[in-house]
Amino acid sequence: MAGLLLAAGGGRRLGGRPKALLDHRGRPLVEHAARVLRDGGCGPVHIVLGAAAEAVRERADLAAYGVSVNPDWARGMGSSLRVGLAALAGSGADAVVVSLVDQPGIGAAAVARVVAACTGRDALAAAAYGGERGHPVLFGAERWAEIAADAEGDRGARSYLRRHTGALTLVECGDVAEPYDIDTPDDLRRLE
Repeated sequence: MAGLLLAAGGGRRLGGRPKALLDHRGRPLVEHAARVLRDGGCGPVHIVLGAAAEAVRERADLAAYGVSVNPDWARGMGSSLRVGLAALAGSGADAVVVSLVDQPGIGAAAVARVVAACTGRDALAAAAYGGERGHPVLFGAERWAEIAADAEGDRGARSYLRRHTGALTLVECGDVAEPYDIDTPDDLRRLE
């Protein structure tokens, strides 16, 4: 089970502060988010960087993870998803759990639940919060090419998931995680 952390955004609504570099528990947020995937049962874990990639590499300890840099990060999450899936294509993983760097309220327990929902190389599952689809999301390897072809702008795999709702397993995680995003200066209070 591979893990894929999308951490390329420039933090536009945070005044241009890349989210990967935000402090959380004394370290860059990207370290916390990658560790959550690993501790939840994913390996290998791959990280896609973009904005301030060199600064992230200098400041964060990412030695235990694969890292790619998305040169088109400003085009949105879809391009980072494509870069990450391409990097994992030869990994032999049956599935990937995709997580976002700006959701520190989602921990290893939620990742482990989503990992446990994997039924094979055509699996499709997502964490749910009160019955509403959220992150992380699991994609069986047989789906990666179609997801990558569909990933555009900031939607990532949203339209793919909408089209395949019948195949999607929702895994309730509201009792073990909080799906908030760190998007605005007011959200920074949620970091520890």
